[in-house]
Amino acid sequence: MTAEIISAVDHKMARAVEVMERDFQAIRTGRASTSLVERIHVDYYGTQTPLNQLASISVPEAHQIVIQPWDRGVLGAIEKAIQKSDIGLMPNVDGTVVRLNIPALTEERRRDLVKGVHKRMEEAKVEIRNLRREGGDGLKKAEKDGHVSTDDAHRLMETLQKITDRHIVDVDRLGAVKEREVMEV
Repeated sequence: MTAEIISAVDHKMARAVEVMERDFQAIRTGRASTSLVERIHVDYYGTQTPLNQLASISVPEAHQIVIQPWDRGVLGAIEKAIQKSDIGLMPNVDGTVVRLNIPALTEERRRDLVKGVHKRMEEAKVEIRNLRREGGDGLKKAEKDGHVSTDDAHRLMETLQKITDRHIVDVDRLGAVKEREVMEV
């Protein structure tokens, strides 16, 4: 039972790191990337649909994203969805495609993005610490109920702490990589 607790906590912590990494992909770095717009939801005949299910998204140049919908009738809805999103880009509708030109980031905007990266890193760390606390509570309950000896519970708590430390290091490493990417001119 206790090994299951440790395994479940480890899996949830790894998942928290993966979610943070996916959120980092949506942060603009001055270079065009399809991940900037893939998560935008478009009102497609009354249904909120992810953009990558409505159109092909490509990056023909380093500073441009081209979105080519499979249904031309959805061009206006894609344009509105991009304008409402928080990516800060203005779409150019060009007949059958939507073009997004990625301007170079100013130093101030880069610093703001880095602050957002740090905020998201801290949220992931808090989530990991909460998972550690929940796992520790489960181990304490197992010890109290007599399923685990005190020595084993102590050893499992140390294992839980090592797992937590490993995931916190992953968060810091990924955050540092993203920070360098954002600050790169």
